[in-house]
Amino acid sequence: MSNTSTNTNTNVSTNLASTKDLKRVLGRKELLSIAIGQTIGSGVFALTGVAIGMTGRSTSLAMLIAAIFTLAMTVPMIFVSGTIRMRGGFYTQLALLSHKAFSGFFIIIHILAWSALSMYAISFADYTFALIPGINKTLVAFVVLTVIYLVNLFGMEGASKLQTLMTVIMTIAIVVFSAFGIGKIQPGFFSPPDFMTNGVSGLFAAGALLTWAIGGANVVIHLGAEAKNPTRDIPFAVIAGTLIVAIFYAFMSTVASGVLPVSEVAGQPLTLVAEKVLSKPLYVLFVVGGAMFALITTLNACFGWVTKPILQASVDGWLPKGLGALNKYKTPYIILTLLYIESLIPIFFRFNVSTIGNMAVILNNLFFAIVCYSAINLPKVLPDLWAKSKYHVSYKVLAFFSILGAISTIAQIWLLVGVLTPAEFIGNGAVAIFAMGYSVLRLKSGKVNMEVSYEEA
Repeated sequence: MSNTSTNTNTNVSTNLASTKDLKRVLGRKELLSIAIGQTIGSGVFALTGVAIGMTGRSTSLAMLIAAIFTLAMTVPMIFVSGTIRMRGGFYTQLALLSHKAFSGFFIIIHILAWSALSMYAISFADYTFALIPGINKTLVAFVVLTVIYLVNLFGMEGASKLQTLMTVIMTIAIVVFSAFGIGKIQPGFFSPPDFMTNGVSGLFAAGALLTWAIGGANVVIHLGAEAKNPTRDIPFAVIAGTLIVAIFYAFMSTVASGVLPVSEVAGQPLTLVAEKVLSKPLYVLFVVGGAMFALITTLNACFGWVTKPILQASVDGWLPKGLGALNKYKTPYIILTLLYIESLIPIFFRFNVSTIGNMAVILNNLFFAIVCYSAINLPKVLPDLWAKSKYHVSYKVLAFFSILGAISTIAQIWLLVGVLTPAEFIGNGAVAIFAMGYSVLRLKSGKVNMEVSYEEA
């Protein structure tokens, strides 16, 4: 790692763990199920109706455009993850290809933003309340968060098996909705004014919005330490996961916009159409196996990957080294427990879900912009490994996608800032300033001694 030094002696003498000690148990199938489960979440159930209001029945095309937008932003990440194993994910990439201060900035943003884990449990409780009116939503959110925490406490291997099972059930639910709904689409689907209601501009605006629903597969980059063959399987999982989800979403949005008049479904959740096209048992399957499992798979995936950059940062001295302890299942149990406790706070204090979501998206995009741009330095920092990478391209192509990815994420921040309340705006700014201040001061303290957390795979 550039400007870093190996600190293996410290790790041995204090009996601390490193990302080197994690079990390499994730193959292509497991990484793909994590990518799909992470991506299919509450976004599609909430945003499809909004997109229909923007572009009508051409929402299915907007889904595919969103996939193209998402992959364009992900390309620089694929160049890097397809070249080396990064045991700390984006944290490692920032330290390697930009400046150590940015890795410290990232880790503080990462920790504070992922109180958003609670958002998935809270949304799950909302769906449960819709099926069982009167149930205590706080209790439901607490129970589901606790169960997924405990599953992950016993290791990544078991959590990935649960993820695969839930992803299969979720896929069945989505296919059932699409299959039963296709036959009930009204004639004249491609006819104006309900198709491309706001022209080309409306179509692409909806595509930009839907990147929030399509994006997410790139989180498997954080699982480099546990992947069997990261440079082969991680890029595959990111690309295939994004495209598979986009195709699922395109079929879902075709049914969502084609069964009932556009005026009735614009701005409405998918459950409105599901009630129309499915019998009661299949409707319950769609809500539980589709909407609710989408939230659970995202929550489960997050508990699996969110801890890994924090583990590496603990080893490197950005955080107390004792946080990096592993249990016998090779789980960073202290970090996982602290994230669990952090996520309980919004549940019991009933924070607004949209506030949590905006905080996570905006703060994450801050470092995504830096991550995308940092890929431009890959040929300079690792010339030999880059030269023999399967994803090797000319410097001009690499620079183009690195800059495009950075600009895209900054543009998304700009769009979101416009809808923030003054308190949310101040909160995001305060967190960003605190993160950068902490990073600079920690570096100056001399406590940061970063080990090399990348390797040829």
